[in-house]
Formats: sequence, C-alpha cells, structure tokens
Amino acid sequence: MLENCCAFTGHRPHKFPWKYDEADSRCVALKAVLAEQIIALVDAGFTQFLSGMAEATDTWSALSVLNLREKNPAIKLHCILPCKEQADKWSASSRDLYHSILDRADSIVYVSRTYYKNCMLDRNRFLVDHAAALLAVYNGERRGGTAATVRYAQKMGREIIVIDPLTRLISHGDIVPVPAHS
Repeated sequence: MLENCCAFTGHRPHKFPWKYDEADSRCVALKAVLAEQIIALVDAGFTQFLSGMAEATDTWSALSVLNLREKNPAIKLHCILPCKEQADKWSASSRDLYHSILDRADSIVYVSRTYYKNCMLDRNRFLVDHAAALLAVYNGERRGGTAATVRYAQKMGREIIVIDPLTRLISHGDIVPVPAHS
C-alpha cells in the first residue's frame, strides 16, 4: 500500500439518471465535485492515483488527474485494468477516450491478460490493496462492483471519501450512509 496513493471507484453510466448524456447538468456538476475532491487529495499530499478505467467515474477521475499533472508533474496516473478486452464492447467514442487516457497514463497494469469471471472484482481489490484512500462515486446501493469495493476498503481500513452522485454530498470515514433515494 502506498501512503500517497488514492484509488477511484464508482458507478457505470447505466446507474446514473442521465445515462451516457455527459452534457446533462447533473453529470457536469458531479464531474466538477469529483475534480474538486481530487484537488483536495493532491493538496493533502496524494500524488499517485489508480483508475480501474471503467466507463464514467473511472475515466472522469483519470481525466482530472491528467489535467492536474500538466501543472504538477509529481502527480501520476496508474491505470489498473482487469483484462485486455475491457473496452472491446464499448461504443467507439468510449473506446477512443479509453485509449487516449491509456496513451497518457504513467503506467498500465493488467490484473489479467485475458477475461475471466472475477477479473473485475480482482481489479477492484488490487486498487484497494495498493492505495491508502478510496474516492468513490457511490449511491449507497448494496449490490454491485462499487458497493463491493467500498465494503472491501472498509474491511481493509482505508480512508474512504464518498460522493453521492445525485446530491453530490461528500461523506468521509468508514461508515457509508445509505441515502433515501437508493
């Protein structure tokens, strides 16, 4: 585990009310809060960032880190991928964004070269195992990869920062509130 390292987790587009419409004002506002939290982490001494590079939260976080790195070369983006095929079934625009981020990343780690049933779960555990903090865009639901990653980070004693995707309220600590809209 790296003391100055933060990993990202969060929901895919289908879990947000705006789906893939990133021009939606709620999505724009969420991305702004996410960027603010990453700046706060940098201000607190975090320089290493881990993205699992799934659609939405992971790629938005990665882009924020890359933007910050332009002004501060000490900041590093490490892409932790579950398998080579991760983006194969995504839309062309999502794949293009994915590859443009990978091209600019400081490192790329493949949890596995090929897809297998638990490669996403293993990727999420790798993220938590190698970071001191987890920044999560999480709606409080009990099921799914983001929920499992937050629970694993709690079990491992990581610092957890949660952004509610709808209210954009931020909670800290190891108790994750379950919002009324879940």
